[in-house]
Amino acid sequence: MPAIRGSCLCGGVKFEINGPLLRPLHCHCSRCRKQHGAAFRSRVRVRAADFKWVQGEDLVSYYESSPGFRRGFCRVCGSPVVNRPGPTYKPARANPAIASELGIPLGILDDDPGIRADCHVFVTDKAPWFEITDELPRYEGYPPLA
Repeated sequence: MPAIRGSCLCGGVKFEINGPLLRPLHCHCSRCRKQHGAAFRSRVRVRAADFKWVQGEDLVSYYESSPGFRRGFCRVCGSPVVNRPGPTYKPARANPAIASELGIPLGILDDDPGIRADCHVFVTDKAPWFEITDELPRYEGYPPLA
């Protein structure tokens, strides 16, 4: 499998993913909507061991939006780059593997990842001005762990 590349808007931050893309979804929670300035956040998870900074790791600043969950963005252009759940993050306590994964916005990838979102999550928090029109499964909170 060839590496999947990603970069921020200004090009200062670049990375590669050399492993499987896990659990792609659309998140409608208010924090993801605010982070992305959009109706929802399309994201994928990757194992931290499969993620490699190519340049600009020092340009990434983190904000802890909820206990144990850090949202990383390029401090030059503001692009969301990577989210890091830690071991104290509630879902990571239920599934410790989550603490060793990173959340990557699909929109920051330079290459077609070859996958599409599997579901919508936190649909009870969705923007009132947005209607979900596809047939993907919808969950009030997190999807069932597979």
